[in-house]
Amino acid sequence: MLSALTELATKMRACDTSDWTKVAPLFTTWSTQPNLREALRDYLHGLTGNAADAVTARSRETTTHFAWCLLDQPTDTFSFWLHEYKPQQDWRIGYADSVHNHRYHFCTTILRGRYVHERFTAALDEAGLEIHSTKLLRSGVCETGESGMMLSDQFHRIPKAEDGTLTFLVKSRAVRPWSLSYDPVTGISRRHVPIEQRLGVLASQI
Repeated sequence: MLSALTELATKMRACDTSDWTKVAPLFTTWSTQPNLREALRDYLHGLTGNAADAVTARSRETTTHFAWCLLDQPTDTFSFWLHEYKPQQDWRIGYADSVHNHRYHFCTTILRGRYVHERFTAALDEAGLEIHSTKLLRSGVCETGESGMMLSDQFHRIPKAEDGTLTFLVKSRAVRPWSLSYDPVTGISRRHVPIEQRLGVLASQI
């Protein structure tokens, strides 16, 4: 029997991942299967040796959650992630709780817990390097079992998550060279360039 992740990877490889409006219904159907949490738990328990080391090496900590990369094959147009949200008291301002977009498209489902999810429109400068202002479109609480899609040009934030919240995501490859975030309280906009793009100019900074 195919594991849950192998099943999704097989479906994704047969899907037109250049159009994430086609990926979303595929992902939503997959995410509603019974015992998904148990299947993912079994997958993690089965990681040993080099496979476990690879997951750890690809993963990272952010100010609001741990981002665990479960699958990232160079030949694939997608990758699989678990986001383990930290207790709210441990959050530092400036990541999930800022108004931001992403360099990639993604679909997500809440495996455990809940969070407040807000979607925004954003007014950018002509070069697309800075956010001038944002406007709240809608806000609501997303519960365990709910799924959704975000495209790279859409802006959102998660200002609050229940302790123990865990989500599963499938992400596209980057379609933008950077992402933007905006603090609606201070009005400060920031541009986020991934570290791998900095390597080419690193020597000139020494």
